[in-house]
Amino acid sequence: MTTANAQFGRVAVLCGGKSSEREISIESGGAVYDALTRLSIDSQLIDVGDNFLDVVFEKTFDRVFIAMHGSDGEDGSLQGALKLLKIPFTGSKVLASALAMDKARSKQVWRSLGLATPDFIEIHLESRKKQKWSKILSHLGGGVIVKPCREGSSIGISSVDTAEALEQASSWAFDFDDRVIIEKKLTGQEYTVGIIADQALPSICIKTDTGFYDFQSKYRSTTTRYLCPSGLSKSRELALQSFCYDAYTALGCTGWGRVDVITDDKGLFHLLEVNTVPGLTKSSLVPKAAEAAGIKFDDAVYRILETSL
Repeated sequence: MTTANAQFGRVAVLCGGKSSEREISIESGGAVYDALTRLSIDSQLIDVGDNFLDVVFEKTFDRVFIAMHGSDGEDGSLQGALKLLKIPFTGSKVLASALAMDKARSKQVWRSLGLATPDFIEIHLESRKKQKWSKILSHLGGGVIVKPCREGSSIGISSVDTAEALEQASSWAFDFDDRVIIEKKLTGQEYTVGIIADQALPSICIKTDTGFYDFQSKYRSTTTRYLCPSGLSKSRELALQSFCYDAYTALGCTGWGRVDVITDDKGLFHLLEVNTVPGLTKSSLVPKAAEAAGIKFDDAVYRILETSL
């Protein structure tokens, strides 16, 4: 271990957990740990299992690289425990993590600042049976996207355009969260912008055969394409990067993350969500964008770790 690397102490890469994104998290954690090993940084890979508190309170490490996606690892819970114990960690702090994980609250913050995001309504589990599904569809313009408020990896998400399908999709989304958002469906192009240490990376254009970027398109499809460079003009690229960085900082995010957007029929960008612990496998989107910017995978991992100092 070099003198420069000694400043990190022993780094624990925390992954796994009990969220629906557990398997993806284990893959990210393994890739990060391998990179730290190649960088000669003293590190250990820990699958936290069902209770991250047991791992955290043992305090067998000096610093944490968070590779846990979804609940606990991305919603402020783990961040709060680490802050309490004064253990430095990568990524956003408690409030920003909680805000970014909550799609409805994120959208409310963005709207208050004049940052465009698709129209939506929020429904709570206890009020589900009182909803007028056809009225909701009409209010939002026909086609809608149904999402659990606090899930990742497009889990529990549906695209529907009838009242019957909306009711069914909402029921499924409630299997993952007791709060659901129903969002106006925009049919433009999806883009994502990664951010590492305050640097907005080149945008990635996401193209699917179905026009709907769901769990199947992300993890099962062999035809989903990720274009980087994205094909935007230089001025549009800079505008998108600035827009995404504004959305990221509006929630108080720090360290690194990824911002997802979609265009409307006029080509205007609209915010979908911010991921504060996005995937970090070699095939994940942030590493793809980093490589397009000339940043190799191991260097990207190192830069993220540096933000915890």
